[in-house]
Amino acid sequence: MPLSGRLLSLNVARASLITIRDREVLTAIGKRAVAGARAVGMLGIEGDEQADGTVHGGPSKAVYAYPSEHFAFWQTVRAQAGVAPWDEALAPGTLGENLTLAGVVESEVFIGDVLRFPGCALAVSGPRFPCFKFNAAMGFAHAAKLMVQSAWCGWYLSVREPGTISAGEAFTVVAGPREVGIGELFRARMGRP
Repeated sequence: MPLSGRLLSLNVARASLITIRDREVLTAIGKRAVAGARAVGMLGIEGDEQADGTVHGGPSKAVYAYPSEHFAFWQTVRAQAGVAPWDEALAPGTLGENLTLAGVVESEVFIGDVLRFPGCALAVSGPRFPCFKFNAAMGFAHAAKLMVQSAWCGWYLSVREPGTISAGEAFTVVAGPREVGIGELFRARMGRP
């Protein structure tokens, strides 16, 4: 039986300047949920931007997906770090994801798998690697380190079939060659067993 899940939230942001460590940096990591259908083109979702094309965006990293299954962990560590109240839910898009998903996690997703939504198809192209902007978005200095340790990185998607997408839609995972998993590729590139 194929894997399936649901798009809990569709999130976009325009690039803007923020201050990180006394330096102004252009970023679009602060995604916010949007309602209704959005167009999905070869370079991403309508209304979304990527600030640094060397590490995000382009045809192979047009869309970023993150499993909601990890949100409780991030909510807890943000509370432990003193940057958020214990009962404050982590908002969709906080990790910079375009798609907040439920039903699949990194250990179940492989390069070449296709997430088939009613109005588009997105192919898994690689894991996300955290940077200093992730630390800033999460509000504490060790967030990227925790992502590396857990390998809860989410994954990038290329647009296989353009169309539309909206929150609440179900999707199925159409298996690709199933040779390289997202979790194992992330750990290998980060030098983790």
